[in-house]
Amino acid sequence: MCRGVTQNPAPKSASDPAPAATSQALPAWDLSDLYAAPDDPRLAADLDRAEAEAKAFHAASAGRLAQASGDNLARAIATYERIEEILGRAMSYAQLVFSGDAQAAENGRFYQTVQERVTAISSHVLFLTLEINRLEDAALEAKLRQSAALERWRPWLRDLRVFRPHQLSDDLEKLLHEKEVTGRSAWNRLFDETVAGMRVKVGGEELTVSGALNNLSSNDRTMRAAAAKGVSEAFGERVRLFSLITNTLAKDKEIIDGWRHYKRPTSARNRANMVEDEVVDALVSAVWTSLPRLSHRYYAMKAKWLGLEKLQHWDRNAPLPDDTDSTIPWPDAVTRVRAAYGAFSPELERIAAPFFEKPWIDAALRPGKASGAFAHPTVPSAHPYLLLNYHGRARDVMTLAHELGHGVHQVLAAQQGYLMSSTPLTLAETASVFGEMLTFRAVLDAETDPKKRRMLLAGKVEDMLNTVVRQIAFYRFETLLHDERRKGELSHERIGEIWMQIQTESLGPAFDFTPDYSVYWAYIPHFVHTPFYVYAYAFGDCLVNALYGVFRDGHPRFQEKYLEMLRAGGTKRHQELLAPFGLDASDPAFWNKGLDVISGFIDELEAA
Repeated sequence: MCRGVTQNPAPKSASDPAPAATSQALPAWDLSDLYAAPDDPRLAADLDRAEAEAKAFHAASAGRLAQASGDNLARAIATYERIEEILGRAMSYAQLVFSGDAQAAENGRFYQTVQERVTAISSHVLFLTLEINRLEDAALEAKLRQSAALERWRPWLRDLRVFRPHQLSDDLEKLLHEKEVTGRSAWNRLFDETVAGMRVKVGGEELTVSGALNNLSSNDRTMRAAAAKGVSEAFGERVRLFSLITNTLAKDKEIIDGWRHYKRPTSARNRANMVEDEVVDALVSAVWTSLPRLSHRYYAMKAKWLGLEKLQHWDRNAPLPDDTDSTIPWPDAVTRVRAAYGAFSPELERIAAPFFEKPWIDAALRPGKASGAFAHPTVPSAHPYLLLNYHGRARDVMTLAHELGHGVHQVLAAQQGYLMSSTPLTLAETASVFGEMLTFRAVLDAETDPKKRRMLLAGKVEDMLNTVVRQIAFYRFETLLHDERRKGELSHERIGEIWMQIQTESLGPAFDFTPDYSVYWAYIPHFVHTPFYVYAYAFGDCLVNALYGVFRDGHPRFQEKYLEMLRAGGTKRHQELLAPFGLDASDPAFWNKGLDVISGFIDELEAA
């Protein structure tokens, strides 16, 4: 399950000095709606029940689905969904416990133990998807025609069968499934625990990685430079380990992609996102072609505003001279976001309310906690949880708006059930980015001071460049790295060269990169956890820019259609979801509409 993890500079840990305005109590989640504790008897009972049901299901149905009637196949899928949801609840709990404190050894052991048990149990039900994909199209269609119950599962069957040409033999599929816990998942855990345990020297202090990265947004350039130096040294000391993790996972992907006959490294991700390679290519091409009018132009302006001949990488997220970056107390952040959601749609705000009224958000700052932010949907029979690291900055308010968008999307889509509630990554970012836009527009429209409006616009442009240009640069970096890995293992120096090449191209001539920036690829978790995930952010941002334009133009019944789009979950593809708004993401010109919004904001800043 993929979560909307932000790519803003990573936040501080509670072990680092916190701004005074955030020293008030911040919310922490209560996971007891899932389980009371890792040793909760309900957890053990659920896993035992799932195992018994999975074995019984296998004994009763394995090898028989080709001959099953449409109604019996529908019942089999419903049984599969019920078992998978039990396992999903257990796995969600283990993931959230681990995210809350990855430094605690017992949390790592608990996470691994649950993952191993869940993998073993789910191997008993793996047959269902494999057997369905062995059915010929005509045979499956005949079953669908004869059964209204099976027809309900058509969207799930459609998405499952996208992978039919890439499916291996049953034995190989089971082997790959069971070895996941000692393969990719183990390397993911090594990365997480390594980063969580690192300390970065900044001046006379030792900070967490997230604390040091947070200081790259400081008003004090000396502090930014010291933080950048500390991060470079900390990751430089461990760069061979991070290179080993990266090389191993890239080779692992190459092997599996070869067996599954994917054309190129990104194809598997595109399949999972239910988007054609050509659509992604059009997005990437549109962004890369637009670099001069976007990032290159903006950062040249920023260098002048800061009075610098050249920017260093630690100046990328520096506040502008007139930006006091005053801290925003948590209650004020909540008020702003809820008001923006409510002004757009009272129903949307009503759905968002429980996140604040119940312990569904963890915004507290503490050692070992996962950096960044995410929304975890857990399972439809429970509710989502949000993780943030709140420092009281304007960017943190936008992160709250972003993750809340994921949360309300997940609540609305839950009615589709466990198998059909999840959306492809390309659509999963729609509600989150739209929530950010609602909040930004509400704040901007309420501001009358020209200087403050300029600061708000500049902040929004930087967020959009981080979401679009930076993420497409990440995608280009991954593409070059995975392509080159096929020729042999890459040294950490070579990985750094690729990183510096892409960063230079994407950020433009306003920057003069110091050599120690070459290790910064090592802290990006998406490269490890979800290869080629990152373009989904740019996809979502450009899509939302176009969608918001339709809203601002007064499209009839927009709010109603928007909520229906979120309720659809994974039952519809992007073409179907956008059609009611008169939008088509397969049109190459579509992406330029979204990029024009960013360029328009930069035009306003130039004219100010």
